[in-house]
Amino acid sequence: MISITEEIAVPSPPERVWEVISDPSAVVSCIGGAELGPSHEDGSFDGTLAIRFGGLRVKFAARVSLDLDESAREGRLSARGADGQGATRFHAGATFRVVEGETPGTSRVFCDGEIKLNGKLAKLIESGAGMVVSRMTKEFTDELVKVCAAPSEPHTAGAAGAPEPLTAVSPEPSAAASSEPRAVAAPPRPTGLFGRLRAWWAGLRSRRKGQPPQAASRSAHTSGDALGQGGRR
Repeated sequence: MISITEEIAVPSPPERVWEVISDPSAVVSCIGGAELGPSHEDGSFDGTLAIRFGGLRVKFAARVSLDLDESAREGRLSARGADGQGATRFHAGATFRVVEGETPGTSRVFCDGEIKLNGKLAKLIESGAGMVVSRMTKEFTDELVKVCAAPSEPHTAGAAGAPEPLTAVSPEPSAAASSEPRAVAAPPRPTGLFGRLRAWWAGLRSRRKGQPPQAASRSAHTSGDALGQGGRR
């Protein structure tokens, strides 16, 4: 059996560290030789891990389950699998939690776990496990610090995010309205005796200047003629 007890200091706030360490894909990216496989309906997922023990390189395939407690920033991981040849089988369980560090904006990650091996390579792996765990812990810590220092990506949560602001759109004219010429309203006919006189005088001045008389002027001229005839009456 292999026992693991580690404490990792991370110069990032606990909420950021938990965001990374509770994401299987982010954790796998911090472990050299690890790959994340497809997930299953029960929430578990497949994964592989290649480890070198001296001159021997062993690749394990496992089915992994992960239970998380968001409020306490704690999690439990369990994995079961075997090496590629099926000569060695293993069962692993680990708990981890993220707490505030000694200074503001820092964190500490505690991890406790056990790995039980059965089969042909069990003794060989157990004999070199101490050095392998120490090496992998250092590599994982270095990568975890880098990932936590990078800004978090927005959810595309995406994402069912906030709705886009509405933009006012002016209504477009209909095809019929754009194809037909617009009717020009006729000028109002002058009313009253003084109004007709002013219109008649304006039309007379326009003809003297060589300008074409307007519709209102023609109306005023007709009214003027009628007034003249009425005067002669």
